[in-house]
Amino acid sequence: GFKETAFLYAISSAGLTHAMAKACSAGRMERCTCDEAPDLENREAWQWGGCGDNLKYSNKFVKEFLGRKPNKDLRARVDFHNNLVGMKVIKAGVETTCKCHGVSGSCTVRTCWRQLSPFHEIGKQLKQKYETSLKVGSTTNEATGEGDISPPKKSTPGHSDQIPRTTDLVYIDDSPSFCLMSRYSPGTSGRKCYKDKNCDSICCGRGHNTQSRVVTRPCQCQVRWCCYVECKQCTQREEVYTCKD
Repeated sequence: GFKETAFLYAISSAGLTHAMAKACSAGRMERCTCDEAPDLENREAWQWGGCGDNLKYSNKFVKEFLGRKPNKDLRARVDFHNNLVGMKVIKAGVETTCKCHGVSGSCTVRTCWRQLSPFHEIGKQLKQKYETSLKVGSTTNEATGEGDISPPKKSTPGHSDQIPRTTDLVYIDDSPSFCLMSRYSPGTSGRKCYKDKNCDSICCGRGHNTQSRVVTRPCQCQVRWCCYVECKQCTQREEVYTCKD
């Protein structure tokens, strides 16, 4: 598994956890509802209410979906580890949101509930973890025969001997060049890009071609009673940018 694979597993498990928790609080799930009020001290200043995101249920569901931690296969253990990292980022992003009640906004009473961070914030955190992900190998506990994740036995340039934490993304194999065609990637030759946003990055410094073309798209759409959308067809010229070979 590459570091890109690690990110994919983490953001997938995070997405499932986030979506389940939100679905519970929105009433879209039969087996769960809003988050339960936590047992907190010093709650005189507020009331626990609203409808919090049900992280407890979503965590339980996702863990059951992922199954038990594998013992021997390194790839399976690495994938399982990265799944848990995604779930932990969701948990760390839980915030308490409050709404004030009182005369003229005096906030004599507050109603509070727990809410997950927006998913784009979760994505940013996982992207940072992707940038600092660690290459790992495998060790075996001689007493139990169970495997564990550890730094590679022989260090290679650019890789750390740091023992991975439970919050680090980990991977086994160095990533290939996704710029060129290989068994892992079709490469980026001929790939469409956006001139001022990502052509330099996607085209891997090879430059890009510019092509002008005429396109026809629906425009000036209106909803008609009842019940369809009526659009005109507008023709316009646009420039398309694709990566050079």
